[in-house]
Amino acid sequence: MKTTSIAFIAAAFSSLAAASPIDSRGSKWAEWDNSPFYFTSVYKVVATPDQVINGTTVTPGEPGAIGYYNYGINSELNVICYNITLKGVTGDYQSPARTATHIHQAAKGASGPPRIAFPNPSPVSNDPKVVRRSVGCLTGPFLTGVLSNGVDTGTGFTVKQIEDNPAGFFTDSHTVKYVPGVVRGQLA
Repeated sequence: MKTTSIAFIAAAFSSLAAASPIDSRGSKWAEWDNSPFYFTSVYKVVATPDQVINGTTVTPGEPGAIGYYNYGINSELNVICYNITLKGVTGDYQSPARTATHIHQAAKGASGPPRIAFPNPSPVSNDPKVVRRSVGCLTGPFLTGVLSNGVDTGTGFTVKQIEDNPAGFFTDSHTVKYVPGVVRGQLA
């Protein structure tokens, strides 16, 4: 039965590919403009422990840790795709939000509320010293699980706000030992 299912899926994908080929010489790419894989902006952030802030006080994160946060935004569809890799991060995650990996709204040198909560990067092997990774896409409306004046800090937030002011946003992850952040990086 497994062979039949795999064969069926393979046939479905091959017929789909044959039914709608993408011709880079023609106008077929225009059809992708409304796809989540069409990005209106892209951000590549290197997050380090020395950028972590608690309020307005520098509070270094985990020594030797580094985070690579890659984001593709389609503001027309309110979609953000992510490829997050953490190296040298140890211990369990901790945050009052739904997850411990976020984009926060705040300028460099300041703290601010989370606006988007991403799935925490997971180890890519059983060796805890190996990199942790999280890859996927999220579509608004966004919820963080953190309340401010009784309202979730993701409520009403759109990824267009990041495009309008990338310097006003940072990304980070939090662990039990490094609650203010294990690493942090501004989007611009």
